[in-house]
Amino acid sequence: MKELRGKAVSDNIREEVRRQAEEISRDLGRRPRLVILRCGEQPADLAYERNALKKVQDFGMEAVSVALPEDIGDSEFFHRFSELNEDKEVDGILLMRPLPPQLNEGFVISIMDAMKDLDGVSPVNAAGVYLGTESFAPCTAEAVMELLHHYRIPVEGKHVVILGRSQVVGRPLSMLLLSENATVTICHSHTRDLEKLCKKADILISAMGKPAFVTADFLKKGAVVIDVGMNTDQNGKLCGDVDFESCSTRAKAITPVPGGVGAVTTAVLCRHLLQAAGRDIR
Repeated sequence: MKELRGKAVSDNIREEVRRQAEEISRDLGRRPRLVILRCGEQPADLAYERNALKKVQDFGMEAVSVALPEDIGDSEFFHRFSELNEDKEVDGILLMRPLPPQLNEGFVISIMDAMKDLDGVSPVNAAGVYLGTESFAPCTAEAVMELLHHYRIPVEGKHVVILGRSQVVGRPLSMLLLSENATVTICHSHTRDLEKLCKKADILISAMGKPAFVTADFLKKGAVVIDVGMNTDQNGKLCGDVDFESCSTRAKAITPVPGGVGAVTTAVLCRHLLQAAGRDIR
């Protein structure tokens, strides 16, 4: 069994981005700049923010956080967002979602500059992923593809089963896989005979948010398992959707949590920031 660790993938992207960031920074007269826009103090948002700020700097670019009150009004939030959306020295915006319920998240996403939408949530980018045209795909979905490519795991002609149909992982990831000629099955909370379907997978990708839900009984011998889940167990320890210990006995290759897909996701974010900044010098 081979562990598909994300650090090697992230390191390769880092080298590529740092090299190009120096050139783009000279042409721009400044470093590419990311703004992380957050409402409130949710622990998961804060953890991701800290990691992203550190990673962007490590990749030779700049990132700042804009923190707004969780009870901010719709008009004030829209004003602050519009300033960032229109600021020519802001190359990318990472909007921490979900927004508080009093804010119209759908409207905010609909007006986001697609070239600043580094996590691929805007309608323009979502359509680009669906149509197979140049666009920013959600970072986590793209990170899964980066892992598969780095470890030379072919997807063409393979049966890929995805657990989860979210707009940021399951659905866009299915489009990315289809574009490389995989056969894709998406499963969700209403899927019948889930275990039986999973046993048909050459590649099983779980993004359900259920700790240790996938066990060895879900796998056929020699399957590749990609665990996108980020959960905490009863002891407060970070874990994935996959029971790593049992699945390791049947899988050909498997990602750990932590140290798998998550390590690649922020690297993809940095690459998107570089690409967004590069538009200003074309």
